[in-house]
Amino acid sequence: MPTVDIYNTAHETVGSLDLDESIFGVEVKEHLFYTVVRQQMAGRRAGTHKVKSRSEVSGGGRKPFKQKGTGRARQGTTRAAQMRGGGVVFGPTPRDHGHKVPKKVRRAALRSALSRRVEESKFVVFDAFELTEAKTKAFKSVMTNFEFGDLLLILSDKDENVIKSARNIPGVTVIPVDGLNVYDILNHRNVAATKSAVAGIASRLGA
Repeated sequence: MPTVDIYNTAHETVGSLDLDESIFGVEVKEHLFYTVVRQQMAGRRAGTHKVKSRSEVSGGGRKPFKQKGTGRARQGTTRAAQMRGGGVVFGPTPRDHGHKVPKKVRRAALRSALSRRVEESKFVVFDAFELTEAKTKAFKSVMTNFEFGDLLLILSDKDENVIKSARNIPGVTVIPVDGLNVYDILNHRNVAATKSAVAGIASRLGA
């Protein structure tokens, strides 16, 4: 069973915590990362790309030149795909790029991602992470204390002071437990969570 120290924001050890081995100590299955991250990225695509087909391009009502006698290939409209200014054949149209991945696969990928960060000693647990006011300087001081280059901070609930303090810092993401996802975990070298957030993760991913 993985055991980690619990810190306050001044980087002082205030206790220890036994992590659930079925969530934070599983075998890392990297092939699941590709499957789940690909689904996440596909779901974020707007899918609003569009070009005009031959039927949608204005004009082209008359024949561009007579059928015979010009020495050129016969043409019926100036809006055909082979003509300059014509429509596009099989071009992109608005569509939803999202696709489904089984819930068990998504949960297994989350467990693998969390276990990878614990295995690398890149998972930090805070007793609490609270700021009295929304100050970027206050958040940066915590990152300096822990020598974080980047950070994914997981909170049990949304905290506006923390979110506002972190939003202008490059490489920092703050999310609630409900928003925990594989992409954000893999996209940050350092992952931190409050003690209550760890309990929320266990509740969400537990058997």
